[in-house]
Amino acid sequence: MTTIELDIAQTIGIAAVLLVVGDFIKNRVGLLSRYFIPGPIIGGLVFSLIALVGHQTGLFTFQFYDNMRAFLLLVFFTTIGFSASFELLKKGGVGVALFLAAAVGLVVLQNLLGAGLAAALGVHPLIGVAAGSISLTGGHGTSAAFGPLLEQAGAAGALPAAIAAATYGLVAGCVIGGPLGTLLMRRNGLHTSGLAAGTPAAATATAAGAVDAANASTARLAAPAPMGNSDTVMYASILIAVSIGAGTLLVNWLKGLGITLPSYLGPMLVAAVVRNIIDWRDSALPLRQFEVVGNVSLAFFLAMALMSMKLWELAEVAGPLLVILLAQTVLMFAYGYFVTFRVMGRDYDAAVIAAGHCGFGMGATPNAMANMQAFTAVNGPSVKAFFVIPLVGSLFIDFFNAVIITGFMNYLK
Repeated sequence: MTTIELDIAQTIGIAAVLLVVGDFIKNRVGLLSRYFIPGPIIGGLVFSLIALVGHQTGLFTFQFYDNMRAFLLLVFFTTIGFSASFELLKKGGVGVALFLAAAVGLVVLQNLLGAGLAAALGVHPLIGVAAGSISLTGGHGTSAAFGPLLEQAGAAGALPAAIAAATYGLVAGCVIGGPLGTLLMRRNGLHTSGLAAGTPAAATATAAGAVDAANASTARLAAPAPMGNSDTVMYASILIAVSIGAGTLLVNWLKGLGITLPSYLGPMLVAAVVRNIIDWRDSALPLRQFEVVGNVSLAFFLAMALMSMKLWELAEVAGPLLVILLAQTVLMFAYGYFVTFRVMGRDYDAAVIAAGHCGFGMGATPNAMANMQAFTAVNGPSVKAFFVIPLVGSLFIDFFNAVIITGFMNYLK
């Protein structure tokens, strides 16, 4: 078998091409756009299918430069750390805090269910974590970040399993959201305080206004700096670089004390501390620049991670993975019905949030928004739902999810 070795420049170059290919395919296949499948995932899967052909035929295999991918992972988690503002959590009000608590509770249950079922089905418990909050609440980005770490901990096939689970979750979360919201409305005799049901055109317009109002409120809370200022871009780059450097020193220092942390966790925690100190001093933060750096690093990281994914290892865990994912779907529906709805107030807004939580807890924030837009277009608007879920999804859940996942990995490896 011929081994094709790629250096750092060639690895990045192929990743860049795959980003373009992925977006090209996504823009021309409506199903992929409808369920918010990321372009880097599509492009990376195309390459991994080529690698699968080479492996199965015994003709060729690829060897990539991995150090750049490890650095991109540090950058990505550092930008997540900068999103964890407890000042914004306080300003977001009780609703945001309650939904964050509900979302964190789901994260814990997803990992407990996944690990328990995996052990019962005779596969590594970390495969269950890969099919838990890593892929479902976390999505493709978290899957690509943690999949290789799970494999290093002994869970063979964790990366392709997590990517497959994340893709399943995007679809399943959209499928169950509407029926859950409808069931809650009928069982509890709920209705919106705005337009009556039966006027879908007017409700759609009002729901769109609710989305705009929520986006405006979120923007006021976040107050991102405008793009294009070179000094602001440099400021953001310095903060990220310093946080990465200090975070790795923190990890190494704790390791010397016998406390082992993943390399990404130190920079993420340092970034969170820096963010909250700057919030406390009421200074400006280059949040838009953090977002751009995070998005770029994540896109290249996803493409590189999927380029090296060994799809043939997925066959070994496919059966147990399907069982776990079906159980996770039942858990999400039941959790939305019995927990999210009750925690958020047992009213119409709570029903909309529960429907959105299905997309959020199984897929990603855009899926939650799609669920709520479809539901409120028929049943009436909910400003609270369109404010609470994007705020938690964009600012807080990734931080808490990463910490919880780390705890499960350390316990189960």
